[in-house]
Amino acid sequence: MKKISFNNVTWIDFENPDSSSTRYLQENFNIHPLAIEEFVTPTIRPKATIYPTCIFLTLHIPLYDTVERTTYPGELDIVITKDHLITGHDHRILQLTSFFEKLENSQGKKRVYMNATPAHLLYHLIETLIDSCFPRLDHIHKNIDVIENHVFNGNEKKMVREISIAKRDILNFRRALKPQRSILESLAQMDILLISKDLKAYYQDLVGTNMRLWSSLESAKETIESLEETNNSLLSNKLNMTMKVLTIFSAVMLPMTVYSNILAMSAGIPFGNHPYGFWIHMGIMIILSMITIFAFKVKKWI
Repeated sequence: MKKISFNNVTWIDFENPDSSSTRYLQENFNIHPLAIEEFVTPTIRPKATIYPTCIFLTLHIPLYDTVERTTYPGELDIVITKDHLITGHDHRILQLTSFFEKLENSQGKKRVYMNATPAHLLYHLIETLIDSCFPRLDHIHKNIDVIENHVFNGNEKKMVREISIAKRDILNFRRALKPQRSILESLAQMDILLISKDLKAYYQDLVGTNMRLWSSLESAKETIESLEETNNSLLSNKLNMTMKVLTIFSAVMLPMTVYSNILAMSAGIPFGNHPYGFWIHMGIMIILSMITIFAFKVKKWI
């Protein structure tokens, strides 16, 4: 547990909350039991619930796994009381930790972010978390540009896996981000003393920021899907060309094969005793192949 206070606002942060966290909240705060239970229980869907003495929120923050190369949702549980902002998370959220440490080490930042109410501090925290998504989106767009260059430089086969990884990353990012809009809209519309009227415009601004993120993510989704279609078309065209070359080669070799088999079945091979018999038969087979190629060209098959 980490704790920081300034004036009448206190921020308590729990990483990997457990039964001891539950006891601490029960003994020191007048928080509804359901809110405490939800605080330590994983929640699949983001939610916002108003209780008589507090507000409980669950947000899913898009985090990035460098090993699996994909985005995953990191759950952030939040309880707002009159004087406290309480947060809990199972995964380490770098942006939240960095923001907490900045407040902890700077009196000036405490005066800026913790001089009003816990709801004001929550706004700045959510703003920081949402803004941290933009560099991730820039990374996705750069990755798409790299994939595009490889696709049009003859590396279609290698890009099949890279495109799939990029699509999974975008899909998971969308899954984590989409439900947040309804939560932010709920905060902007809540008519409760814990959230003052002057804050509603700020929370509405967060809704707009979330929509800009979503728009950029939609653009990335459409781009990677178009690249996938292009890559598949180029791969299909290469496969067709390979099959065409193999088919032509087989067709050209067929008359030579038939001719050699006929000679093998003959009791007496024509020109068998001729000193240049081998070269005569080779010449005949080459002529047959040339006739086949000429016929293909007349039919415009090659």
